[in-house]
Amino acid sequence: MFVLNSPISRAELKDYAANTFGDMVKCVADVDQGLLAIDADLHADLERLLLENGSQQSSLWGFNLYPDETGEDFIEYDSLINIRSWQGNPSRDVLDKDVREKIAGIVNQYISE
Repeated sequence: MFVLNSPISRAELKDYAANTFGDMVKCVADVDQGLLAIDADLHADLERLLLENGSQQSSLWGFNLYPDETGEDFIEYDSLINIRSWQGNPSRDVLDKDVREKIAGIVNQYISE
C-alpha cells in the first residue's frame, strides 16, 4: 500500500493486481491534491494512508482499476468509502461527473500504457 510519486505502467499495475485480487487493484484518489494511493485489501486502508498524510476526507474517492480492460471498463467507481450523503453521494458509486473526470485525470497522470 503506497501513494504513487511517479507514473507506473499497466504491466506494473497488472503485477499488483496479481498479488491481491487477480484482475483488479483498489485505489483512492485525492481529487484536490492529485494524489493516487494503490494496492491494499480495503479502500479504507488507502483512505487512512492519505488522511495520515494530510488529505481531507471530502477529497478522497475510492475506485478499482482493471489493468486488462480499456475504455470505461478500466475504472470502476465503486467503494464503500464513497457513501456520503452529506456530500451528495448516497451511493457506493461516484455519482458526480466532475469528480469522475478528476479521478480519470489523476489515473491518466499516474498509469501509462
